[in-house]
Amino acid sequence: MSKKKSAHKYFTLLDKELSFQAAEAFKTLRTNLIFSLSTRKKKCFAVTSAVMHEGKSTMTANLALTFAQMQAKVLLIDADLRKPVQHKLFKLKNKEGLSTLLSGFNSFKEVVNEDIIPGLDVVTCGPIPPNPSEMLGSENMRKLVEELSNYYDYVIIDTPPVNVVTDALTLSGTVAGYVLTAMSGVSIYDQYQAAMEAIKFANGDLLGAVITKVPVSLGKGKYKRYGGKYGYSYGYGYGYSYTQSSNDEG
Repeated sequence: MSKKKSAHKYFTLLDKELSFQAAEAFKTLRTNLIFSLSTRKKKCFAVTSAVMHEGKSTMTANLALTFAQMQAKVLLIDADLRKPVQHKLFKLKNKEGLSTLLSGFNSFKEVVNEDIIPGLDVVTCGPIPPNPSEMLGSENMRKLVEELSNYYDYVIIDTPPVNVVTDALTLSGTVAGYVLTAMSGVSIYDQYQAAMEAIKFANGDLLGAVITKVPVSLGKGKYKRYGGKYGYSYGYGYGYSYTQSSNDEG
């Protein structure tokens, strides 16, 4: 039996105090990704980062919510089988999830959390397995994503940092591409460059880049003032910013 869970105010895009500009910023990112995916058969993509603590898990969750808000059927999968975060962001139980699904202990109906908001379902990580990289690169994972892509309009996957472990790269033949997250003032250029090269080496496509915690200038320069100190910037020419920063462990 599938489970229904209500969303909690802890999560950023569901916070009533979130600014209108912040919500619009994620809609801009969504629009750009839709264009990037429009020529691709697969409507499944992964969000990753170069190293830890760059906001990729919060970014993944925000994107999933934003895609669902346009009345699309969206599935968010927490495939960070080492340090999962999505169950914390959405206040979900994590007794079963992707790991038990791929291991054959549960069916999809038993692990999916339906209607976090209308249109958004979430599969948490489940218990930490001893072989996360092998699980994500398995035929079971490929078949699962293929089947789910036939049911959902978009499948969004939260994956571990590519410079730390190879887990995310094992999905290069399964997903349409990657969104690479970095944090302004924290991420090092060489690390970011290494992450892009790793994705390329694995024959993966980079759909875009998101820079979190970008200093927002007070009415001057590239970033428009929205009344806050930090923002987000979307790469490949699709610039935007907003006032919230990410606090997740991903």
